[in-house]
Amino acid sequence: MRRYYITDSRSVGGLQSLLEIVRRQLSAGVEMIQIREKHLTARELFELTKAVVSARGSLPARILVNTRADIAIAAGADGVHLPANAPRQTLPDLLVGRSCHTLEEITDCGADFVTFGPVFESPGKGTPVGLTQLRAACSFGMPVYALGGISWENAGECIDAGAAGIAGIRMFQEQA
Repeated sequence: MRRYYITDSRSVGGLQSLLEIVRRQLSAGVEMIQIREKHLTARELFELTKAVVSARGSLPARILVNTRADIAIAAGADGVHLPANAPRQTLPDLLVGRSCHTLEEITDCGADFVTFGPVFESPGKGTPVGLTQLRAACSFGMPVYALGGISWENAGECIDAGAAGIAGIRMFQEQA
């Protein structure tokens, strides 16, 4: 099961705590990390991304930056994660992920993979799409990461529905 950790420094007490969690998750073999720190300035986001890329070292984990392809490139990250409503972009040197919440958003989204959800109930994330919709999302022929309300207890259900992996914030930060 592939694991996609999405960062949230505010919920762990700041950037230093976040970097410790990132290091532990990298050591545990997480496959992708999305730096999703919308509150940071461009300079702060760049510095954090450089620190995460440095922490990765020679490990195979892929580092993505939320919405900022310019920072991903400048800091040596592997890709960018875009919201569903972002214009389609051609970014040949970057891995591109996209957040999708409906099957229609997946169609021709121009991404290498998508996160899809919320699959289960998740605070502030709206009505869950459920496992049936996740299964349908996984039929589009691109990797789909289940997102929203995912826990270590229900992750297997997502994989059984066809998800390439699981994505989340809390499950990785609470485990670390």
